[in-house]
Amino acid sequence: MINHGDTAWVLMSAALVFIMTPALALFYGGMVRSKNVLTTIMQSMFILGMISVEFIVVGYAMAFGNDFNGIIGDLSKVCLSGIGYNILEGTQIPELAFVAFQCMFAALTPALITGAFAERMKFGGFAILMLLWAIFIYNPMAHWVWGGGFLAQLGALDFAGGLVIHILSGVSGLTICILLGKRRGYGKSAIVPHNIPMTVLGAAFLWIGWFGFNAGSALGANELAANAFLVTQIAAAAGVLGWVSFEWKRGGKPTLLGAVSGGIAGLVAITPAAGFVTVVPSLVTGFVGGGVCYAAVAILKEKIGYDDSLDAFGIHGVGGIWGAIATGIFATTSINPDGANGLFYGETDLFVAQIISVIVAVIFAVTGSFVLYKIVASFCEIRADENEEILGLDIVEHGERGYNAGLFAGSPSFLPDTESEPVKLFPSLNGSQS
Repeated sequence: MINHGDTAWVLMSAALVFIMTPALALFYGGMVRSKNVLTTIMQSMFILGMISVEFIVVGYAMAFGNDFNGIIGDLSKVCLSGIGYNILEGTQIPELAFVAFQCMFAALTPALITGAFAERMKFGGFAILMLLWAIFIYNPMAHWVWGGGFLAQLGALDFAGGLVIHILSGVSGLTICILLGKRRGYGKSAIVPHNIPMTVLGAAFLWIGWFGFNAGSALGANELAANAFLVTQIAAAAGVLGWVSFEWKRGGKPTLLGAVSGGIAGLVAITPAAGFVTVVPSLVTGFVGGGVCYAAVAILKEKIGYDDSLDAFGIHGVGGIWGAIATGIFATTSINPDGANGLFYGETDLFVAQIISVIVAVIFAVTGSFVLYKIVASFCEIRADENEEILGLDIVEHGERGYNAGLFAGSPSFLPDTESEPVKLFPSLNGSQS
């Protein structure tokens, strides 16, 4: 029979996960230059609409339809066919509640990718690429891990999306940003956040939403949800300490942007493990997550030279990889009998399965994103040109400005960077107006 308490918790968790996509829009929006703030927010909000429709039409069927050879769902649930008021197998909630919950996951994941290519992708190419990515990369991976596919059969554990969401989005973001090329002036002139308080507000709402993200994945108001809720808080807090500690030691100053980034890194790291680990391992997972993500952002990116604009790979990709590995180390059946014991408890099978699943996720994200990017680029313009970058994508792509003061006065609302060459506002005037 339906358990109304479990159903209420899952529906509330779905609402919390919904909040995460607008929160991500604010988190990313504050980190770009002011001439691109609306474009950045628009990308997340448009994805929220587009992928919600895609998931209901075909995504749920691909991810959670009857398993077909461990690869994909059999499409028997296209447009939610046959679901009705069925109870989800193994739970006491309506399957429709699970659909709503998973829909929010599907919408958030491609939105995470946008941080990697912020400030330089045209909207048409972006929309097509993200739709294809959701269909051909996210949906199969969700089936492999959560829908009874071959990684689930292997024994891989991913409580709330370290493999499916964070590794997949972070590595895909890295692939796309390299294919797209660096922003104009990257590494030569300062490209700084225009509104850090906006970013902090977004991070705070992400943190709140993450309780639904992780604790909601218990699919019931029960002791497993309580454990996931608590370890989520502990790991996020430890992530703040981990990031700021390394940043302070290396750079001499602890920063607010570093603190909120560390919190997100800790949340990413605990996501796959939240339903399988106890309190102390969650603290270790979060602290190490903050440290390794800081190293990826502050050291690895600088040495290799890729332009991951808002560190989607450095936080989500690297944090997700560490979290999946940490699950293989610290998971215990004392928390979740449906899981497995990790290395810390003397067993190796889960650790091996986690390593294999990480490798699969990375390879699939790289190859899938590369192929889809090349396909879209063959018939659609993806990269903004130099003059469009100078003007800002808010004006060029959407005809809007985030801030209205001083349009022709060179204010930060229009020209926040310091390029010395003239900007062609009206190219048809052959440069006479600039």
